[in-house]
Amino acid sequence: MSSFEKNITVIIVSFRSGYIIEKCIKSIKSSIKIIIVENSDNIKIKNYLENKFSNVEVIITKENLGYGTGNNLGISKAKTKYVFILNPDTILEKNCLKELYKAQLILGNNFSILAPNLLNNYDYFLNQNNDLKKKNILEVDYVKGFAMLINLKKVTFNKIFDENFFLFLEEIDLCKRIKVNRGKIFVVQKSKVMHLAKQSSGNSLNIELCRNWHWMWSLFYYNRKHFGVLTAYRVTIPKFASTVIKLFITLVLFNKKKILIYYYRLNGLFNAFLKRPAWLRPDNF
Repeated sequence: MSSFEKNITVIIVSFRSGYIIEKCIKSIKSSIKIIIVENSDNIKIKNYLENKFSNVEVIITKENLGYGTGNNLGISKAKTKYVFILNPDTILEKNCLKELYKAQLILGNNFSILAPNLLNNYDYFLNQNNDLKKKNILEVDYVKGFAMLINLKKVTFNKIFDENFFLFLEEIDLCKRIKVNRGKIFVVQKSKVMHLAKQSSGNSLNIELCRNWHWMWSLFYYNRKHFGVLTAYRVTIPKFASTVIKLFITLVLFNKKKILIYYYRLNGLFNAFLKRPAWLRPDNF
């Protein structure tokens, strides 16, 4: 095991992810410590995974803390220089950590986040003035949270993730705060990860409604936090109007599923307008 790998703890926040998380674990070297924060009271998954994988520790939260709070909990237990945040539905390609290591050697410690590239070419918003491009390292404004290596020597916020978010935009918020503090975020093009989107917590109607509610809440909160309340309204009012129209159409067509989806979008946005916390949970229905 390289010194780079010794300095990594993998953090995976899970919510009843079932078999899918095993694929993720198997793609990680068994010499690397993995902390799984299971956002439920499922003690069986703890016993199963810890017995099957010697490098895995599972923390049972007994309640759904959400993505950001769950990651903060996992990070607080890490004793390494870096934490590698992964979603349960990611699979590392064989070259993933090797290419991140090469990038770390080039950059030294002058990075806050290193992220692998998505296997099917995820389109990051790239900083155009990039001298490292010829070395397959791209400086970017943000990365998505399904896979990112955080340098804990550089990212020293009291809470790495803003725990006001429950779902969506937590990592974009983190990247925004890092950039404001002149930190550097990079994507390593040759480091690859597969992301099996939306498979980590199932696709039940409750989960889908919860996602729609939190997307709208988080969108307003993120913009209010960073750009002010007027910008938050400017960004979300068109989405509010569009959702009202769609809700009316689905009421006419009596599409029960779509009615619920658009209702929960509006409800999430109304709660954000009223500065209420992101209270909705998948089990609250």
